[in-house]
Amino acid sequence: MTERKAKKKFKQHTKPRERRSNEERSDKREPAEKTEDFVFGHHASVEALKAGRGNKLFIQEDAHGEKTDELKQLAQDFAVPVKWVPKQKLDTLSDGGVHQGIVLAITPYQYLTLTELIEQQTTEPFLLILDGLEDPHNFGSILRTADASGVTGVIIPKHRSVGITSVVTKASTGAVEYVPVARVTNLSQAVKQLKDAGYWIFGTEMSGTDYRQWQVAGPIALIIGNEGRGMSAGLKKEVDELLTIPMTGHVQSLNASVAAGLLMYEVFRKRSGQ
Repeated sequence: MTERKAKKKFKQHTKPRERRSNEERSDKREPAEKTEDFVFGHHASVEALKAGRGNKLFIQEDAHGEKTDELKQLAQDFAVPVKWVPKQKLDTLSDGGVHQGIVLAITPYQYLTLTELIEQQTTEPFLLILDGLEDPHNFGSILRTADASGVTGVIIPKHRSVGITSVVTKASTGAVEYVPVARVTNLSQAVKQLKDAGYWIFGTEMSGTDYRQWQVAGPIALIIGNEGRGMSAGLKKEVDELLTIPMTGHVQSLNASVAAGLLMYEVFRKRSGQ
């Protein structure tokens, strides 16, 4: 990698309104799709209630125990009505998901704009850019690891990519309430905006630099590609450095969430001095 002294010093992004991109002028903060208004399972419901997003709590009519009591108390604390219903009702509300006898109707998830995400970052941010991720379980798993490893934000595209759904929320075990997510119209424009704000951009490739040699100081953003196609050719041209995870064996690829997890924890390890 070239010497980082050539990179301009990171500072809070305060670009004047008239210089904002067309994307940022049109990319006003907006909720997730209307159909994504339920979460299910204990952990996801607890975190959504704590975040103040609960509208109505549905509990299986024969449920009992400490977890049920905890949810009832949280619902009471946040003035969320509770309704006891048969399992069939919960099966319908969760679209056949593993609901553990709990479904929570919620307000739609509020995505950030990229400008908002940049403005809330600290002096050494670490952002993930998910390039066309399609599997909600992968997305949820990545959010869960992101919360655990100190990732400060996630960027996803509006189109041809999974958003914050009930399946994503459950797979994240509630981490979606703690990791801010920005949704943008064009990832290439988003990368350019990040570079203007002082970020170094990294991608993944079979022939890249060994990730154990990754220099992680300063503001960085890591691109995780699509499960099947990998990182798009357009974004690959925008990165400052490509990273690879050395592998032996016959299958020379990793699941997207597994690869992302290894890279996230490499940043955590190096930044914590371990």
